[in-house]
Amino acid sequence: MGSEEWISGDVGVGVAKEHEDKLHQIVAESRRARELRDLGYREQALKMYPPICGRCGREFTRKNMQELTVHHRDHNHDNNPVDGSNWELLCMYCHDNEHQRQIEAQRGNTGTGGGKGTSATFNPFADLKSMLDGKQKKD
Repeated sequence: MGSEEWISGDVGVGVAKEHEDKLHQIVAESRRARELRDLGYREQALKMYPPICGRCGREFTRKNMQELTVHHRDHNHDNNPVDGSNWELLCMYCHDNEHQRQIEAQRGNTGTGGGKGTSATFNPFADLKSMLDGKQKKD
């Protein structure tokens, strides 16, 4: 059927063919996009590991999977080995906590009291014994 015949022929058939071609194009683009996503480290990690936070143990379903993140153990987002040895799945709360801990460690605040970071020096109970001793002597 030539283009002149198609124009003068059944218009419904031409429209159906056009929709079918567009559908094939959409499906092909969707498949390509999925293949590109599968190359990403998040999708690889989600296939490798169970959907559970590695810190708090919270389990995830399809409904809340967007709250599960991939954490790079060495904090290098370019280090993505195929075996997934640099990844761990963390919920967004544990992931934020992990990165905050890294920031604090870089600043020297270890949180254990043994670091070189700044710590509080005020002790509200420093003179408590002497205050209590003085009060007992007055009684």
